Amino acid sequence: MTEPTRVIAIRHGETAWNVDTRIQGQLDIPLSATGRWQAERLGNALKGEPITAIYASDLLRAWETAQYVSRATGVEITREEALRERGFGDFEGKTFAEIETLLPEQSMRWRKRDPEFSPAGGESLIALRQRVVAAAEKLAARHPGELIAMVGHGGVMDVLYRAATRLDIQAPRTWALGNAAINRLLWTPEGFTLVGWADTQHLDDDALDETTS
Repeated sequence: MTEPTRVIAIRHGETAWNVDTRIQGQLDIPLSATGRWQAERLGNALKGEPITAIYASDLLRAWETAQYVSRATGVEITREEALRERGFGDFEGKTFAEIETLLPEQSMRWRKRDPEFSPAGGESLIALRQRVVAAAEKLAARHPGELIAMVGHGGVMDVLYRAATRLDIQAPRTWALGNAAINRLLWTPEGFTLVGWADTQHLDDDALDETTS
């Protein structure tokens, strides 16, 4: 039997756009000063973990976060574009309020988690789930019996939580997706299971929790 792979799944540290509730999607926004502080604390918290591989979205906010983990653990980072945030197309660069005002019909479908809806030029929830689960399973399968880190985004964390708990894509979200939180999963060929979620003991301040950043 294949030994299970332990996975630490991490959302990037805070950005200025998180604070502004502005949709980042696949735009390349850097960490804020707070986000860098969070990432440094994250790295320190993971320093003693026997991590053998770090995979990170190539978007700057995730890549910067992964760099702090890399420096603390001495493990190199591998770029993984499939761990990028959901593509939000025309929503990108707009605040939640602007989307509701300028694109009310699309906003309604987004808020209702319509699985087939995609903003113009963006991805649907179905497409996001297929991309993220396929990539995460592929990466985990490379490391049986090991501990690996995956650094991504709020939408990626949401998909992984649902995959591990077998929750429907439209189920209302009742779990946190905090910046630089530590989330623990276990992977076997049968899929992911949840070990622990939203550990922020290494952070003094509450992390912002937006699903779309």
